[in-house]
Amino acid sequence: MTVAILYEDNHLLVVVKPPGIPSQADETGDPDMLTILKEDLKVRYDKPGNVYLGLVHRLDRPVGGAMVFAKTSKSASRLSEAVRSRSFGKTYMCVAQGVPARSFATLRHYISKDGSRNKVTVLNHAAPEAKEAILSYSVIANNSASSLVAVSLETGRPHQIRAQLAHIGHPLAGDQKYGDRKPGALSSIALWSTSVSFPHPVTKERLTFTSLPELAGAWKPWSPAQLEAAARHFIQ
Repeated sequence: MTVAILYEDNHLLVVVKPPGIPSQADETGDPDMLTILKEDLKVRYDKPGNVYLGLVHRLDRPVGGAMVFAKTSKSASRLSEAVRSRSFGKTYMCVAQGVPARSFATLRHYISKDGSRNKVTVLNHAAPEAKEAILSYSVIANNSASSLVAVSLETGRPHQIRAQLAHIGHPLAGDQKYGDRKPGALSSIALWSTSVSFPHPVTKERLTFTSLPELAGAWKPWSPAQLEAAARHFIQ
């Protein structure tokens, strides 16, 4: 399959992950981004043997958009540290059911993961094994049924955006796991990784890359200008 490349040098590979593909190999055995990109590098550069590619961050299988990989172990280590120190910025856009009462808010919850069900529970208070989850959102546009929402993550917990917005009564379009009960819910979730921003692991230059979803499915009601506004909203 063809994967759109946003940026590549000797240290980094930034791509657009299509919805429906796992970030890395899982129990399904389906093609995953890490394996696909390793094979692509092997073919494009005629590399013998194994190709190194480090997974810097993950996107849920139904989610598409900008995603960063490291082409060397040193880059992987430095980018992972950027994630830990929160100098690795990630913004998203989503289509949420209904219209939030507040057009802008910062959500602070605690998230507990149930690995056996691959699902998380959102709590309003600290609890054993629960990790703090913080995000900010801004409603960019809305209609009678849904809202186009820009999201900036301060923490990167499993299913964080999906679960926190569902917790305040606005599950994402197509997300049956966290509350979209409409008949014929979308096969993919209306959640897109719109930008990644981080210091280059070698030059230290601040890099920002953006991606927009195609105007189809839950994204179709919104104009290109509205999608662009959502993508740029939290970028400094």
